[in-house]
Amino acid sequence: MSDQRSSVAAVVLAGGSGTRVGGERNKVYLPIAGRSVLSVSLNTFSAVPEIGPVVLVVRPEDLDLAAEVLDREVEHAVEVVTGGATRQESELAGLRQLAGRIHDGTVGTVLIHDGARPFVGRPLVQKVLRVAQESGGAVPGLPRDDLATAGPHGSGLAGPAPDGLVAVQTPQGFWAAPLLAAYEEAAREGFAGTDTASCMQRFAPLVRIRWVEGEQRNFKITYAHDLVVAREVPAPLGAEQM
Repeated sequence: MSDQRSSVAAVVLAGGSGTRVGGERNKVYLPIAGRSVLSVSLNTFSAVPEIGPVVLVVRPEDLDLAAEVLDREVEHAVEVVTGGATRQESELAGLRQLAGRIHDGTVGTVLIHDGARPFVGRPLVQKVLRVAQESGGAVPGLPRDDLATAGPHGSGLAGPAPDGLVAVQTPQGFWAAPLLAAYEEAAREGFAGTDTASCMQRFAPLVRIRWVEGEQRNFKITYAHDLVVAREVPAPLGAEQM
């Protein structure tokens, strides 16, 4: 493994449930095109040459499911840790798995990705990584021009939403040391952000976070109809079952 590859790590979160999808199990273990949602994400990140360790954060009750997916559908090595009750706690669990390598400089940049977004393409992963390495932080998103400002108490629409709004996606990438420090500080203060960037803005305000344009296909599987659509979408390059 090259030094360049070992300087980047990816944390893939798999702590959701199947409630809104209408399933009895965590949605990332549901099948799309003969493979699980989760394996598509893992194979994409494992196939990016710049990425070294890949850490999968799972619910304790999903450890056996995760082991089955990794054994059957993922060729590359993946480190597995259990997460917490919230996304924030799960992200911290993934970062703590990398803490020794972050402190000694082996891992310099971390990408954090929601495993329920299986169709992120390799070009977007590499673009987020490149911008994060250059600037300190990178967040992908799509511009939104279909939003309006609602009046108080449902009184009507008060006008168009402000310009510059984006629908945020993952992976979000950051310099590893300030990212870990920010999450440890957030844990001490009991802070829970809406995403990785919000935690960095609060506890590492000197780290510059840049927006990069995301991908339409990088949608999150949340509801049953998302799963129907996902079953018709080809897997991204690098995510093919080995």
